Amino acid sequence: MEKERYFQAETEGEQPETKAEEATAAITQLGQTNVPQMDPDTNIHCLTIVGQIEGHIQLPLQNKATKYEHVIPQIVAIEQNPKIEGLLVILNTVGGDVEAGLAIAEMLASLSKPTVSVVLGGGHSIGVPIAVSCNYSFITETATMTIHPIRLTGLVIGVPQTFEYLDKMQERVVRFVTKHSKISEEKFKELMFSKGNLTRDIGTNVVGPDAVRYGLIDEVGGVSQAMAKLRELIAMRKNGEGKMIQ
Repeated sequence: MEKERYFQAETEGEQPETKAEEATAAITQLGQTNVPQMDPDTNIHCLTIVGQIEGHIQLPLQNKATKYEHVIPQIVAIEQNPKIEGLLVILNTVGGDVEAGLAIAEMLASLSKPTVSVVLGGGHSIGVPIAVSCNYSFITETATMTIHPIRLTGLVIGVPQTFEYLDKMQERVVRFVTKHSKISEEKFKELMFSKGNLTRDIGTNVVGPDAVRYGLIDEVGGVSQAMAKLRELIAMRKNGEGKMIQ
């Protein structure tokens, strides 16, 4: 009896410590004590792409970043989990590493489950392929998407091969965006190489309704419209009303 009481007291003493550790971890990671979560019984998962997309090089601590090594396992888990029937992708990103962004975009495009993206605030640079990779895309009226040529940072060797490498990488982005949206290659390149729209760069800053008009994004809307569309796609998949077209 005494052993049971001792064991019970020991267990009860560990529980507050565990909760305290969880709260401390939440404060460390997110800067807040109470982190709102989606209902565990829901059939929709929410994936956020915020800040700068971090690739092979770690960004400074003061940068808000989305690490692709964190996102990729989440996407695999979403594909494997039978309880998750749809994915909502929320974007507010300035862009970042090209290969990391394309890797995330390719994984989202290859999911067998319905996916809907919403651009809130901004979906710039390599955030554009991620936004269009889903089955259906939304953008709010005030959100923007900056389309510009690929840039290199660090040591650049001044040889023809460097230009060829950049050109091939740029073609990968152009090919992906035009394949997963309604914008033509000519129009996308026109926006990419436009002069006079950006202060210190070439390219175009596309506002919400213009992104829809160009065929880059499907519709102007926010979270409620995206959730409604996602539920519609889930119902279509369940009823077998045909294959979803991206």
